[in-house]
Amino acid sequence: MPGPMGGTVGHAGDLTPREAFELVRDDPDAVLVDVRTDAEWRFVGVPTGLGAEPTLVSWLPVDPERFLADLAAAGLTPGSGRKVVFLCRSGQRSVAAAEAATAAGIAPSYNVLDGFEGPLDAEGHRGAVGWRAAGLPWKQS
Repeated sequence: MPGPMGGTVGHAGDLTPREAFELVRDDPDAVLVDVRTDAEWRFVGVPTGLGAEPTLVSWLPVDPERFLADLAAAGLTPGSGRKVVFLCRSGQRSVAAAEAATAAGIAPSYNVLDGFEGPLDAEGHRGAVGWRAAGLPWKQS
């Protein structure tokens, strides 16, 4: 797939938070994988309303082999053809996760643009964009 700079994208593409929510909600075989840390899941919150709980597999510490083993343990294996949507805090870790999954044959794998909270704004705050800002369902523990 062509990327914005003319190269290739190492995953199936990027989805807005709403597109990701609708894809996973409407396709019973699709899965949302939240690649943030345990602290982010517990204290910031996790997506809900998808028909199934998101799969929680942290990308950090960066160890692609461990990450892929954790995905396999969660039932996400190469060649399944299931749509896998990766979400992180701001859309950065999830790109790396989607690319690692795609390279391992777990495809199609997508990235959620702006993640759960979005990038930092000019004042150093998150939350202007992303899953929560889009008004999509989520909960804190």
